[in-house]
Amino acid sequence: MTHRDDPVVDARPFVVLGVGGGIAAYKAAELLRLLSESGHDVTVVPTRAALKFVGAATWSALSGKPVSAEVWDDVHEVPHVRLGQRADLVVVAPATADLLARAAQGLADDLLANVLLTARCPVVMAPAMHTEMWEHPSTRANVATLRARGVIVLDPAVGRLTGADTGPGRLPEPAAIAQACSEILARGVAEPDLAGLTVVVSAGGTREHVDPVRFLGNRSSGKQGYALAASAAARGARVVLVSANVSLPDPAGATVVRVTSAEHMRVAVLAAAEGADIVVMAAAVADFRPVSTAAHKIKKDDVDGVPGPIELERTADILAELVSRRASAGSRQIIVGFAAETGDPATSVLEYGRAKLARKGCDLLVVNEVGDGLGFESEDNEVVVLGANGSSSAVPRAGKRVIAEAVWDCVGALLPR
Repeated sequence: MTHRDDPVVDARPFVVLGVGGGIAAYKAAELLRLLSESGHDVTVVPTRAALKFVGAATWSALSGKPVSAEVWDDVHEVPHVRLGQRADLVVVAPATADLLARAAQGLADDLLANVLLTARCPVVMAPAMHTEMWEHPSTRANVATLRARGVIVLDPAVGRLTGADTGPGRLPEPAAIAQACSEILARGVAEPDLAGLTVVVSAGGTREHVDPVRFLGNRSSGKQGYALAASAAARGARVVLVSANVSLPDPAGATVVRVTSAEHMRVAVLAAAEGADIVVMAAAVADFRPVSTAAHKIKKDDVDGVPGPIELERTADILAELVSRRASAGSRQIIVGFAAETGDPATSVLEYGRAKLARKGCDLLVVNEVGDGLGFESEDNEVVVLGANGSSSAVPRAGKRVIAEAVWDCVGALLPR
């Protein structure tokens, strides 16, 4: 093993991939491939139980390194200490209920448990287990303990489990875990700045139905909101993502609540915001909806080929309601709004943004000019983050994950020290 004080040191980020003893262990092989191919030096440390699902020969062949679950192998290299000391990141996938319990109690009964005790780098744990195990008070307490220590424990995905069971407890997709690991390494800090906080993010565009076939909607893809949710999870937050009509894979570590209309989103966001530390309204919520919705598809013959007018009414202002509720409760909740603007000959995008910030009363308003390959349906964005305290932070054109990091940096500046 090469140590950091040796003359030649591998410049690649050194990642320890811990593998717990669950059926989802086979998915860790894909995570290993993704981490290795993206330029990371990966050492696999399975538990004894994990080796019953995927053997040491497989891990060794995929990583190109010897693999062991025991502290007694290669004792002269002191692997139970050196691996944790050397690591730039430790990621455990799957993290079983047993492994979470042992980590929370600080046990050191195998090599992986020792690595977790000696690691002074960011630690990410991606749980996978049956729903009843994830929801058990013991597991909840262990997760809370680990998060309080700065461990990034991702919430599991919801979906098909072993057998016919379905529910929360599914391992997040390997690609999403790998992306979270890359973001954590890119930030280069051991302590996640959103650890212990609950974050609510809305994303996508609402749909207001005219009839069972047609709706009033917008072009929002949800990519910026999903990037914000993924980034918050990677920074240690517990994330609830309220998603309206989005066709994107769930971000690792986020609990996704799916909605359709503006009223659906209002109910879901207000419920999730109860007790949340930060709420980010990145969704494009319809300002108007039809007064009535036809029970059946409106046929051409029904209107003699001439469509009748559609009477509209305003939807609820979710952002303003959040601010009002915060004031009534005397809460210190941080509220972030988004403003997709186009400007006009009389008023600039930023002028519209400043007026909206004053009108809404939120702490930050992320203003972005849509069009020209920016904003809706694009991979890039360019924003100015306006603060209620008069601050202004311009973020030049970049990918939406970069924009998300910049937004969270602005939020971080508002957090109590």
